[in-house]
Amino acid sequence: MRLAILGTRGIPARHGGFETFAERLAVGLSEQGFDVTVYCESGRSPAPDVFQGVKLRYVSAPALGPLRTILYDLRCLWATRRGYDVVYMLGYGAALFCFIPRLWGARVWINPDGLEWARSKWGFVAKSYFRLMEWVSLRAANCIIADAEAIAANLADRHGKLQACTVIPYGCRVIETPLPIEPLSEWGLASGGYYILVCRLEPENHVLEILQAFQRSSTNRQLIVVGDQLTQTRYVERLLSVKDPRIRMVGTVYDQIKLTSLRYHSFAYLHGHSVGGTNPSLLEAMGCGNLIFAHNNPFNREVLGACGFYFANSAELTKAIGDAEQDETELTYHREAARSRARAYYRWPEIISRYAALLKSEQAKR
Repeated sequence: MRLAILGTRGIPARHGGFETFAERLAVGLSEQGFDVTVYCESGRSPAPDVFQGVKLRYVSAPALGPLRTILYDLRCLWATRRGYDVVYMLGYGAALFCFIPRLWGARVWINPDGLEWARSKWGFVAKSYFRLMEWVSLRAANCIIADAEAIAANLADRHGKLQACTVIPYGCRVIETPLPIEPLSEWGLASGGYYILVCRLEPENHVLEILQAFQRSSTNRQLIVVGDQLTQTRYVERLLSVKDPRIRMVGTVYDQIKLTSLRYHSFAYLHGHSVGGTNPSLLEAMGCGNLIFAHNNPFNREVLGACGFYFANSAELTKAIGDAEQDETELTYHREAARSRARAYYRWPEIISRYAALLKSEQAKR
């Protein structure tokens, strides 16, 4: 079976959750004997032809503002029109053009990721476009792969019964042995001496509410915010206006060893995502055995279950932080429960096996 994975900036992963997912999935399937190609944005340096058994192909992304990503995906789809049994598109921004590989006999999968149209960063035109592309994706794909039951249910509620939808979540690495604390020296941190927040600094991730909640708390610990605060938006400006010496915006951290150490040694992880499905950042926190405070929504509850604490607004988060600081007796239980849940439901080997089974079922249809 020849599989092409599209919709990311490429691998090795250097950016967000989709790139990490594409890398793990591609390498895992390659190790099981599948012929896997990942399409990457040209201009990456270095630009190898193969990464851990996965073929890499490069496509240029035209500098046309908001249309850049859509045109890049269109070019990738055109490049995959021949030579693949399955074309897997991550995201539905270019769903309108996913018929192209199908004309040449390929099966097309689309992973909607989350509710892209619900992101507050988009204006009316963009929201309308993504709503349309979501509708188109359900008809353009041979199979929709939702990363959470809540995503599949949301799609079905708004679009009616889905003809072909499979739920396969993302995976995570479960940290089974203690990690060294040396990487923390870059930020002058001590193990257990800080809370951590890792996300894109966007409204749907409730970053402002989290900062305000932390500002009102009485904790002596710091809050380390990992995210791109250098790209100036109105929302980032509002975040930077929250003045508190305990809050430190450290920027992006792409070094996975450092980032995993930051997660692992934190006192607690704060998670505000609200428009996605199985969020990779939440999974990584669970795999690290973090104490987790998560925004209360169906997506986070499906992933975390009863293994953490939830907040609906900043006042509830402030109270949750205060309760945790005053009574730490049950915190060890929640940390290990989160790790156990990650181990039981979200380990990469099991996720790869489910994709391998889906590919084999596609092969049987040909």
